[in-house]
Amino acid sequence: MISENLTTKMKEVIDGCMGDSEAYCTTRCPMHTDAKGYIDLIGEGKGQEALNLIREKLFLPGTLGRICAHPCETKCKRGEVNAPMAIATLKRYAADNFDSEELWDLSKKESNGKKVAIIGAGPAGAQAALDLIREGFEVVVYDRLEVYGGMMRVGIPEYRLPRNIIDKEYSLLEKLGVKFQMGVEIGKDILFEDLKKDYDAVVVAIGRQQGRVDTSIENYNAKGVFHAVEFLKEVSLTRKFKKLGKKVVVVGGGDVAMDCARSAMRLEQVENVEVVCLEDSLETMASSEHEVHSAIAEGIKIYPGWGSAQIDKDERVKNFKVKKCISLFDEKGRFSPTYTDETMDLECDSIIYAIGQGIDHGFDPASSLELNPNQTIKNDFVTGQSNIENVFIAGDVSGTGFLVIEGMAEGRRAAISIMRFVAGEDMKADRANEMAYETKLETKLEENIEKTPRVKTLKLDPKERIKNFDEVDLGFDKKLAEEESQRCLKCECKLCMKNCVMLNDFGAHPKEIFEGCIAKGEIPDKLAYSCNMCSQCTIACPKDYKMQDVFMDSRIIKVKENKGKSPMKGHNAIEMHQFLGYSNFFNTANKAPNGKKTKRVFFPGCALPSYNPKAVGNILEFLQGKYDGEVGSILKCCGKPTKALGQTDKFKERYATVQKAIDDVGAEEIIVACQSCYVVFSSCSPNQKVRSLWEVLPEIGLPNHAKGIGKDSDVVFGIHDSCSTRYNKEIQDGIRWILDEMGYKTEEPKNARENTRCCGFGGMVVPANPEVAHAVMNKRAKEFETEHLVSYCAACRESMEVAGKDSVHILDLVFGERYTKESTIKRNQNPVAQWMNRFKAKKELNRRK
Repeated sequence: MISENLTTKMKEVIDGCMGDSEAYCTTRCPMHTDAKGYIDLIGEGKGQEALNLIREKLFLPGTLGRICAHPCETKCKRGEVNAPMAIATLKRYAADNFDSEELWDLSKKESNGKKVAIIGAGPAGAQAALDLIREGFEVVVYDRLEVYGGMMRVGIPEYRLPRNIIDKEYSLLEKLGVKFQMGVEIGKDILFEDLKKDYDAVVVAIGRQQGRVDTSIENYNAKGVFHAVEFLKEVSLTRKFKKLGKKVVVVGGGDVAMDCARSAMRLEQVENVEVVCLEDSLETMASSEHEVHSAIAEGIKIYPGWGSAQIDKDERVKNFKVKKCISLFDEKGRFSPTYTDETMDLECDSIIYAIGQGIDHGFDPASSLELNPNQTIKNDFVTGQSNIENVFIAGDVSGTGFLVIEGMAEGRRAAISIMRFVAGEDMKADRANEMAYETKLETKLEENIEKTPRVKTLKLDPKERIKNFDEVDLGFDKKLAEEESQRCLKCECKLCMKNCVMLNDFGAHPKEIFEGCIAKGEIPDKLAYSCNMCSQCTIACPKDYKMQDVFMDSRIIKVKENKGKSPMKGHNAIEMHQFLGYSNFFNTANKAPNGKKTKRVFFPGCALPSYNPKAVGNILEFLQGKYDGEVGSILKCCGKPTKALGQTDKFKERYATVQKAIDDVGAEEIIVACQSCYVVFSSCSPNQKVRSLWEVLPEIGLPNHAKGIGKDSDVVFGIHDSCSTRYNKEIQDGIRWILDEMGYKTEEPKNARENTRCCGFGGMVVPANPEVAHAVMNKRAKEFETEHLVSYCAACRESMEVAGKDSVHILDLVFGERYTKESTIKRNQNPVAQWMNRFKAKKELNRRK
C-alpha cells in the first residue's frame, strides 16, 4: 500500500528527476541522435555498435558526418571548457569504417493500401519517404533533378560531400521499395492538382532553388554576374562552369559563399578568388570557422566589412567597387547595413553572389498553397500541415528547416502527421519535444577539468587539393577517433545511481523506480529495506531529493500493515537484538561512584560494548578521573535499529525507558561513543546536553601512555568517517587530533569527512539484503589505498573487516600497545561472542560505579 503522502513524495521526485533526461547534444539534435552513446561506444573500440546506434535515428550517417552543421555541438558541455566534441566527425568515422549494406534494416510493415507523393528528393523528402515506406505506405518521390539528394547534392561541393556517399546511403530507400521519378518537374510534367487527387497525402519538400543577386546596384545583370545556386549546381553536376572568368569575387559571409569561393578556386581557368562580406571580422562571419580557415589555406583572400557599391563593365564585368560597412543592424535589431564613404576597387571579371536563396513555386501554378511573407509555405508548426488538408510541408520550404538535419526532422514530422491523418487520429496529440528541444538536464562542470584539445582531422594538402574535387577532409582514423571520444564528458544526471549501490538493482534512475512503484501500488519490501539511510543519494542529487524519506515512510506503512513487525524475515535477528538490548540481563544504569553528583553519563551504545568491553571500562574510568568522579554510565540500546525498521511506536516506547534511565541518574550531559546514538539523543533528549566522546577527548586530553605511542609504527591508517555525523566537523577534527597526538600516520581517502561513504551497515540492510550490503562494503573499502583502517564507529569497523581490510576501532589504539603491521588480526566475532562481550561490558561499567 502507498499512502497519499508517500505518493506525493514520490511524484515530486518523478517530476523533477533528471535521470532520464537526454544529454544536451541529443536534445539539440533535431533527430535526437544519441551522440553521447555512440561516442562512448567508439571510445570503447565498438565501432559497429556505434554505427548501429546512429542508424536507429539516421539513415545518412556518412553524409551527415561530413556536412551536418552539427547544432549538437553548440550545446556540448565540453565546449564550455575549451572546444566542443567533434560529434559529426565521429559519426562519419563510424559510417566510413563500419557501415555495411548487408547489415541494413530492411524491415517494413505490410501494405496498408495508402499512397503518398513526395515532391523533392532532398533529405527532408527522403526522410519522409523512409518513415512512410516502413509503415506500409506506397511512396513515390518526384524530383526535377536526375540525381538523388536535392539541393544537398547540387548545393554542396563534391570536395565536401562525395557523390558516391549520397548514392550509397539513398539506396536504402530503393531497397525498401520507394519509387523515384527523377527528371520530372511537378507543375509542368505532372500537375500538382493531380497529385493531391491521386494520392492520399502529398509532402512538399522542395529546396531553395532560386539564387539572388544585389539588384540595388548598377549593372547587377552584367555578363559575369552569377548567383550561387546556378554556379554550384553546374559545378556539382559537371565539375565545370565555363562562363566563369579568371578573376572571381564572391559576395557573402556564409557557408554557401565559402563553397562558391573554394569551388571556383578548383576550376581550371580561375587564377584568383576573393571574398567580401558585411561581417566585420573572420570571427563574426556566418560561415563555419573551419570553412573560413580552409578557404584561406587554399589561397582565397577574404575582406570582412565590405558591401557592394558599384559594378563596372565593358563587355563583361571588369571592376567591383565595394564600400566599408560599419554596422549590420539598426537600433531595433533589424538588418540595415550602414556604410561609410570609404571604398575599395577589386579587379575582376566574375562576381558570384551568395547572399541568400529563394523558393521556386512553379510546382503550384494555381497558387493553391498559402505563403508566408518570405515566400515559404504556411504550415502548422506541430504537424507541418498546410492549408490543404492532405498536403504537408518539410525542409527549406517550411520556413524553419534550414539545416539538413532540421529538414530531415521535418520530413519525419510530416510522415508522423500523415500516418495519423489517414488513420483519422489527432495529429497534434503527444508531440512535444519532437524536434530539437531544451533538455531538463542540469549538470555542473567539475573544477579543474583538463582542457584536452579537440582532435583535428586528417586533410589533403591545400596546394594539392585545389587541383581537383577530391574530398579534402579525410576524417579520423581509429586512433584519432578514440582519442577524441575520450574528451566526452558523458553528460547525464545519474549521480544518485553512481553513489548508491542499492538503487541500481531496482531501475535505471529514481523516476523509473518510483513510477513502477506507483503503477504497482506499493514499494516492494526488498526495495524499501535495501536503503542504507546514508543520505548519499540526497547529497549527490542536484535537487536534494530525500529519497531515504520515501523508503523510511514506506517502512512505517509496512510495519503497521504487518502488525508492528518488519515484513523481512531477515529482520527477525534485529528483533532479537532489540529484545536482548533492552533486557535487564544486558543493561545497567549507574550513578557516579562514591555518592558524587552525576553531572555526566557515559553511553557506549551497542556495537562498541559487543566488540571491546575492556575499552568501554577503560574510557569510563578515564572520564571519571578527568571529571572528578562525577560520571555515571548507562548500558542500553538507543533504539536506532527499531526506528530503522519503521517501528515508530515501539521506538517511542523503548526510548522512553532510555530517557527514564538518564533522568533517574540525574545527568545533565550525555557523552556518547556511538555516532548513531549521538544523532538519536540529539533529537530525542532536549533536556540534556549531548556530546560525542570524540569532541570531549581533545578537551580533556588522552591517557599519558597513549601520547606518541604510534610515532614509530610502520602502519598508515586510513580514516573511515561515520556517515551518521558527516556534517559534524568537530567530531571529525577530534578523531584526527587523537591520531595526531598518538603519532600515527594517516591517509585521507577521496571520500572523507562530509563526503564520506556508508560502510554498508546502516539502515539494517545487512539482514534484509546481504548482497547489497556486501557490495557497499567492498566499494567503500576499495576507496582506501592502505590496508589498515581506523574507525570511530564499531559497526563501520566490522564492515570494513568484512570487506577485507585490517580494521580497528580508535579505542583499540588509545588503550592498546603500539600498533604495527604484525598486530594485524581478524577481530570480527560471531553473535554469541558479541553478546558475551556485551555482558562483560556491563560488568566493566558496574565495577566502576
